[in-house]
Amino acid sequence: MQICVLGDSVAKGVIYDEARNKYTFLKNSFINLFSSVRQIPVKNLARFGCTTTKGREILEKHKTQLSLYDYTILEFGGNDCNYNWEEISRTPEKDHMPAVPSSVFKDTYTTILKQVRACGSQPILLSLPPLNPQRFFDWVCKGLNKENILNWLGDIDYIYRWHEAYNLMVFQLAQEQNAPLIDIRRIFLENRHYGELLCLDGMHPNEKGHALINSALVDLMI
Repeated sequence: MQICVLGDSVAKGVIYDEARNKYTFLKNSFINLFSSVRQIPVKNLARFGCTTTKGREILEKHKTQLSLYDYTILEFGGNDCNYNWEEISRTPEKDHMPAVPSSVFKDTYTTILKQVRACGSQPILLSLPPLNPQRFFDWVCKGLNKENILNWLGDIDYIYRWHEAYNLMVFQLAQEQNAPLIDIRRIFLENRHYGELLCLDGMHPNEKGHALINSALVDLMI
């Protein structure tokens, strides 16, 4: 059995290393842990900053190889729903669109899922890990006008709600396409102090978070 992974920095195992003050790759990422525990080869095609539109391009480049993999894990959404915070900081009076608008996100993700199946691999969707809204807000506002960004948002919790809306679309997609989904968001939120499972940026799971995701995959997958 072999597995392929398509997704963003969460699936790639990117964390923020506070000691080194930079993003780095976690050796014990959930994909690496799962591969080790289950003794299953994994081809990780996830990319830092990847959206569904970029993911579709990556899939197109590798589609001839996809039949080699029994399962393809798909993990998208966190970058799709993100905004250009610098533009918002400069012009909070304007309307701003996310990196991938919600309707495009849903359509593109549907296309990816169907293409994975057409290539002979079984897709498995992952829900989005939750954000810590205050920590995320402080992170994206570095060097920018916080007041302008907050005025545009309305309130800091809007960040969480908007992120949750994309997460719900992943569930809708799984239901509409009869695709298996592993809900990693729930296991984070069941922890009363789920912020302890996230990096300083409030969005990337830290090493504890990756260990938790791995436990979900080991318990529920295959």
